Amino acid sequence: MEQKEYTKMTDQELLDEAKKMKSFSITNALLIGFLAGVIVFSFVKNSWGMLTLIPLFFIYKMVNDPKNRKVKELQNLFNERNLKW
Repeated sequence: MEQKEYTKMTDQELLDEAKKMKSFSITNALLIGFLAGVIVFSFVKNSWGMLTLIPLFFIYKMVNDPKNRKVKELQNLFNERNLKW
């Protein structure tokens, strides 16, 4: 199934897509927060080590996920069309 471009979608289709992306964003934020907690615990417990570097790698991957770019593009389109996110 090929994804339509966001600019060609109707307002209702955009709202449906936003619901899907919102759950992704919340899950992503929770995972990043958990991994940041692991990093803080690791740093307090025994300074820098593998327990610190592995979560840093996963946080980097989550932040640079292509789906995150879609969320930002969708938010910009909502602002242009004066829709509520």
